[in-house]
Amino acid sequence: MKRILALALALLMVVSLAACGGNNSDNTETTPQTNTEEAQPSGNDAETDTTAPSGNTAEGAKLTGALNIIDLDDRDPSVLRGVTITGNCAGTAEGFNNRESSLTDVRCIFELGEWVEFYPDTDKDYALRVWVLKHRDDQEYYNTAKFSDLDPNFAGYCDLHYPEDAENPDEWYWGSFYLNSDDCEPGYYDFVFTYEGKAIATLLTRFYGENELTVKSDAELEALMHE
Repeated sequence: MKRILALALALLMVVSLAACGGNNSDNTETTPQTNTEEAQPSGNDAETDTTAPSGNTAEGAKLTGALNIIDLDDRDPSVLRGVTITGNCAGTAEGFNNRESSLTDVRCIFELGEWVEFYPDTDKDYALRVWVLKHRDDQEYYNTAKFSDLDPNFAGYCDLHYPEDAENPDEWYWGSFYLNSDDCEPGYYDFVFTYEGKAIATLLTRFYGENELTVKSDAELEALMHE
């Protein structure tokens, strides 16, 4: 009797083990696959050099004090025979600002906040305008440009009219302007002289920060103008 019970118990254990083995083979545990590759930064997160030089810089710009006369078929040369440009901050009236009207030796450095005054050598009935734009390397653009205060490079403009109401009109400036340091940054700018909406001459200029030029002598200013 004991022998029969032992045999039955052994048979039961064999059946139980077989059942467990079958369940394990059907329910194999799976593990989720993981991407071991490090996440790549997105365009916004990628490490890039976002540092740009401060100020309105210009590649290869070189001050000369000379106007670039634009050769238009219908341009009358007498529209602009020369110009004197002065300022009320930097330089003395007897030295740096004491220039004859010229096309090749014109003051071209100023400070932000400095009043810039124009004395053009032109006939009284010619009304000119000077557009002030951030410097463009492609100067040929001005040959056919349409000027607008909506231009993203626009910094200001100045209308030039013969000062008939002045006590000594022949010695008085025709127009003036200044660049506000709150709206404009130091750097290179183009003065574009226009007549009847067309550019007739350009002058490369440079504006410094407030009080940068005021402390300099006439000789130092002359050196800066021809760097």
